Order: sequence, then structure tokens, then C-alpha cells
Amino acid sequence: MKNVFFAIALVFSISLQAQLKSPEEFLPSYGKTVSYYYQVENYFGHLVQNSEYIQHKPYGQTTQERGLNVYYISTPENLRDLENIRLNNLYQIGMGDTKPATINDKAIIWLSFNVHGNEIGATESAMSVAYELINPENKETKEWLENTIVILDPCLNPDGFSRYGNWLRDISGKNTHPGIYDREHIEPWPGGRQNHYAYDLNRDWAWQTQIETQQRMLLYNEWMPMVHVDVHEMGFNEPYFFPPAAEPMHEFITDAQKDFYNNIGEMTAKKFDSEGWNYYTRERFDLFYPSYGDTYPTFNGAVGMTYEQGGIGAGRAITMTNGNLLTLQDRIDHHTAAILTAVETTSWQKDKLVKNFRSYFKEGKEEPKGKYRTYVVKNSGKTEQLARLLKRNKIEYAYAAESKKTSGYHYQSDAVKDFTIEPNDLIVSVNQPKATLTQVLFEPAQKLTDSLSYDITAWALPHAYGIESYALKGKLSIDIKKEISRKGKFDYERLYAYYVPWNGRASAKVLGLMLKSGIKVRSSRKASAFRGIKVSPGDLMILKGDNPQLSDFKNVMEVFLDKKPDYEVVESGFSLSGGDLGGENYPLIETPKVLLLAGRSVSATDFGQVWFYMDEVINYPVSIVEVQDMDRIRLSEFTTIVLPDGWYSLSESDKKNIDNFIDNGGKVIAIANALSIFEDRPGYNLTKFATSEAKLLETTAEDEEVLQSRFYDYQNAERRALSGSVPGAIVENVLDKSHPLAYGLGDKYFSLKTSDSRYELLKNVWNVAYVPKGYKNFGFIGKSLKKKLENTVTFAVQQKGRGQIIYMVDNPLFRGFWENGNLLFSNALFLVD
Repeated sequence: MKNVFFAIALVFSISLQAQLKSPEEFLPSYGKTVSYYYQVENYFGHLVQNSEYIQHKPYGQTTQERGLNVYYISTPENLRDLENIRLNNLYQIGMGDTKPATINDKAIIWLSFNVHGNEIGATESAMSVAYELINPENKETKEWLENTIVILDPCLNPDGFSRYGNWLRDISGKNTHPGIYDREHIEPWPGGRQNHYAYDLNRDWAWQTQIETQQRMLLYNEWMPMVHVDVHEMGFNEPYFFPPAAEPMHEFITDAQKDFYNNIGEMTAKKFDSEGWNYYTRERFDLFYPSYGDTYPTFNGAVGMTYEQGGIGAGRAITMTNGNLLTLQDRIDHHTAAILTAVETTSWQKDKLVKNFRSYFKEGKEEPKGKYRTYVVKNSGKTEQLARLLKRNKIEYAYAAESKKTSGYHYQSDAVKDFTIEPNDLIVSVNQPKATLTQVLFEPAQKLTDSLSYDITAWALPHAYGIESYALKGKLSIDIKKEISRKGKFDYERLYAYYVPWNGRASAKVLGLMLKSGIKVRSSRKASAFRGIKVSPGDLMILKGDNPQLSDFKNVMEVFLDKKPDYEVVESGFSLSGGDLGGENYPLIETPKVLLLAGRSVSATDFGQVWFYMDEVINYPVSIVEVQDMDRIRLSEFTTIVLPDGWYSLSESDKKNIDNFIDNGGKVIAIANALSIFEDRPGYNLTKFATSEAKLLETTAEDEEVLQSRFYDYQNAERRALSGSVPGAIVENVLDKSHPLAYGLGDKYFSLKTSDSRYELLKNVWNVAYVPKGYKNFGFIGKSLKKKLENTVTFAVQQKGRGQIIYMVDNPLFRGFWENGNLLFSNALFLVD
């Protein structure tokens, strides 16, 4: 009987294999033009239906409701034991409580394609890679799969991929146009690189602001692969890049991880050498910033790698500067060979990978790499948002259940201080499986081995969240609890108003919800006190007397405040100190009507950061208009205009309309390069130098530099340029805490500075946040720039006519993870009047 069943199974398996089609057989235009996303999904569906070597796992949807999918590829025997293999992997590194039924050690490699939507060679090659892995004629790949689980995600960014692909299909004819000036090589704004909200998903791995990342990381943390390959494309004139990566490499990257980089580089080089394909290693793409598709897996114990094929802007085919024709099929072939080599090397190194992966977690917990062992984050309105980030990253934390005096490094003063841990303070110990990632995200300063970094060089979470925090060198002995304990509400006899502290994004979201629902809200302008309530500047008050339209004021308000549990009821408008609720210190907040500029002269990612903030962070309506359509807009219908970073070239008519808008009571929020619209223009006080003497001094220094440059060599030009640059550093700012733009930000503001743009302290404006003399900074700032940043403004507010303009030299919404920046932007939107 067993033989009969075996024979039936064998016939069924052969039948399945006979129906299996290659991408070229399934898709008539494969390799000639971009596939539609539904075609990609259909092809993988075909593979699943016709092979025992692949299983489908949907893991979510994009903002535009496209499917997010991974495919498990291995032998049928391994796929039948897939859950046991997963649980075994987690259990062995301390991230799983369930002991597996049997020990089944396999190498686990995760392949991620097309995090940037317009890098189409990645997703196209994902189909070829999947086919070759399960192709019954390919005996070699079947051997690899015996000890390897491949998790293949064919497209991390379906919305961007579809935006680019649909456009390319729309404008393409029967013939290719390899000349660089054809429209298929000139992608329209905002491009397909980013997701729906124009976010760069490849910078979002750690911060997980975007829905695609959040859903993917849930699955990633359920598997914790040992190898991760992030498949990209770069400018079409570039050859191919594969590991080893360039310096700077973060000091926490282990020798075992570096050894694998070298091994895979040698193996891939042999493949490319045999084909005569151009490539390079080590020159670009460092391993430092923790939120990439190579570094984030690396700090989670994996060997994280970036693979880059020249192709962005190539369309279907393009003539490179060397005269060769680069086709889409070429890009597929190169990627397929490189990625299959990564799978082969993973299989070959299976035993070593498994051993080193487990050692990474054991040693990280027992012998932490960083300077500190415990991090204490004081309880505030922003602490809970930080806890959500830690939870998404599977970083363990707890809350203090008692008070305790101790000392530790104080982030805000950059010094060791005595302090008291109080109940509900957040405690993060590195004595946990994710010890290394925890230290990477919390360490005050990261060691930079080379200043030629590809990205920002500082990101410490206590500064990003603007929360008073401490780092301790030793373990902390203290009673802890899992959740924050909230005190009960004060008993009250009568209801006069509701108090809501202004202490994070939840405050801004609740305020926006109330304003767009027609509820009148007041904001405190100075400290005051009521029974049991200490009111700080910026805190919200919702008075029953302001809202007679709410017949059931109590029940309506408690529905609005359901997500803001730290509210209180105020019995009387008569204060114990400060000002009464009906006085001038509690003005009504105007309901903003917001216009956001978009279009070709606007940075797509910076536009997206504002759009995402409005749509997802605070859920507040915003009208989006492209710059070229400004002359069709009646600006008087809005109260606020947001100008994201960009390269504006406004007509004089458009500038005049903005001038009139401000003079008549409007508010403009200008970010980064948008400030150029107002620099040195009549009526505006934005100028780079405060005095003619300061301007002359810098001009003289620049002239001297030009003279000195006559003796410079050619080779070190790039490094000399770094002297005047800042790729991304945390910079201390002094705050005018009395100004509404600074409410809730703390005693200081630490800004993430990503450009060398600077303005000396402005005259006749409110310099709300500025870089002081002798400021503290974390991360790389070029030597010649560092001194020039002293006494320069970061955020300022100018009164003009009946309106205001808010100058934001730095972008507070950068990548959405600078939580204190989210609050600062909320101040600009709602509280500055």
C-alpha cells in the first residue's frame, strides 16, 4: 500500500514540475519591459501552484491596498517542518519561549527586492531567482535548499513599483529609446522610488514609521534570519556592487560577519569574472546608519548586505557612457547571478552561520559591546511613543515600580549626574537578546571610523524623542512592572473644563480631532495651577462655556479624550496661581486651514514627510497644490501654507501673493531650502549675516581658502570637502521656552542637522531655537563648519504685517522618527499665532 501512495505522489510531483514555467514562458514581455504588479503576483501564484518547493505567506497591505508577500522556498521536507524550524531558531537565540519538538538547524536567508519602486531590475530578477531555486532541472539549487530556508520578498514597495511601472508602460512605444534624452529616462515627480507617502522605505527599518515596514518587521522578528540580502539599483552608468561594504563600519559589527562579507565577495567575484561583468566592492555603501536594509539586519545578528545594479533611469534600455547598451534583461541577469550566489554561499556556510548567529546573541547579552548597561528614560508624554518603537523592534523594557537614587550619564547635559528614578520611568536593560540593537539605538555617541559616511551619523533615541534620559554603566537593581500605573482621576463636584497636557503627538492628534469637529480649545501661555493640576505653557483647556453646542459636554469630551488618558477635569476657572481660564493667558486656538505645496521644484521625500505627518500622525486635513498651479489658488481661503524643502523658482507674481497672504494674517511654515524664497528680500529679516563685518570676515576667509587651494592635491578633494559639511549630526540648541514654538520641547532642543545651511541670529525676529557658542554635538560635523554654526538660528518666527513666517533651517520632520520634531511642527501648526 505504501508503494502505491509513493507512486501516486511521484506522479503528482512530476505532473506539477511539467507545468512549471519560467518567467519568460509565463510573461510574454519579461525582460523587455517592466511587469505590472499583478503579473508579478500571478507569476508567484503560478510557482506556488506548480511546485512543492515554495509556499506563499501574505503579510499585509500597502496604503494603496496592494498585497505584501513573502515566499518560503526550500525542499518539501523542510517546508513541512517550517514552523518547527522557525521556533527552533528563535528558541536558540533567546527570543522564543516554545521549545521546538525537534532540533532542525537550517540556514535562513531573507531576500528583499525593490524597496525603492523605480529600481525595477530587482523585482524582475526576483521572479528569475525564485524560478531557478525551484526549477526541477537545476540540481545544484536543490542541494542548497536541503539545509537552507529562503524567504523571498519580491517587492517591498508595491505602490512605488506600480507608480513607476504604470508610467513607463504608458509612455513606451514598440521601440526602445536608448538615448538619454527620451522621456522614458526622465521620470516625472514624485517618481517611483518612494512609497505612497513619498517616504524612503530603505531608511525606515529601525524607525518603522510606515505601514509597509511595520507589517514586514512583524514577520521578520518572527523569523530572525541569519543572512539578509537587500537588492537595489543605482545610477545606470554604475557597474555592479556587492559586499564587502565600505567604511565606516560600525564598531559593533563582528569579525564573523565581516568574514562572511569577504567570502561572499570572493564567490560573487568569480561568477562575474567568468562572465566579464563589471563590478566593485568596498568603495561605497557603508555599514553605519542603523535603519537600512543591510545595517538593521546586521545589528539583529544577521549578515546584512546591499546589492546594487546600475539601472535607475535606464527604462527598458539605455546607452551608457562607455557606449554599451544596458537592457532590462542585463539587469535581471546580473542580479540573478549575484543573488543565487548569496544563497549558495549561505548553504555552503550553514554550520558556521548557525553557530555564529547564536553566539552573536549569547555574547551580546553576556558581554555587551557598548559603554552602558542600563538606560533610564523619565516618564513623559513622549515616553509611551518611545515604548511603541521598542516594542516594534522586540526590544525588552519595563517601568520602574519604586523610587531609587542613583547616578548616570545625563544625555541632555552630556555629563554624569545624580538623579532619582521614579515610578513609571522607562527602564531598558541590555541584558536581553536584542542587546546590540538596543545599544546601537541608545548609545550617546557612535564611533565613526571614517567621516565619508553615506548617511546621518547620530540618532540617539533620547535626543530624538526629547526626553530626559540617563545611561548607567552597571546593571540596575530596582523593582519593575510591565505597564505604567496611572493615578485615578480627581473627584469633582462640577465640571468647568477639561485639561489636556501638551506633551506629544497624541496631544496634537486630539487637538486636531477637536478643532475639525468644531470644538473650541484654548492653550496656556504661562504656567498656572488649579486644584491638583499644574499647567505648563502649551497645555490645552476645553471650556464648557466655550462649547454650548455640546449638550452632553462630559460624554462627548470623554470620547474625544479616550486616547489621551492623562487628561483631568477642572472644577473652576479660578486659578491657584498664574492666570484664570478666562484671561489673556488662555487664548483660543484658531482652526488651521492648511495648504501644502508639491510638484517638481519640491523635494518629494520632504513633501512626503509633511503629508504623512498631516495624514497619519495627527489625521488632520491638508490641501495639496502643485507649485505650477499656485496662480489658480485663492490663498485667502487658507490660514497656513507649508513650503517643504525644495528648489523653488517662484514667479514674482507667486511671491507677491505669498507676501500679501502673510501681511493679511496668514502663516507660512518654510522648511530648509524653502527659506531661499525669503532670504534677503524686502520685508523679510532672513539674511545669512547679521552684520556687514561678519559677511566681510567670511568672504575674506573664503578668498584665503581659494588661494590656499592652489597647493592641494587632486586625490583628497572629496575628503577636504567634508570639512564644510554635515551629513547628519545632533546639535544642541538653546530654547526660548516662553515662545509657543518651543512649548513642550524640554529645556533644550537637540536638532538633527543634515545640511550646512546656516543663518546668524536674526534681527527683529524671535530666535526661538539657536545653536549657542560652545554647543554640544554628536556625530560628524566638518572642522571648518563646526565653528561657523555657533550663534546661528535653527527655528525662528518673524511677525510680518498681521501674519507670521516660521523659518525652519533644519527639517523637524526628517524621516518621521525625530519625535520631538513632530511636536515642534505641531507647535508651528497649531500654537504659533
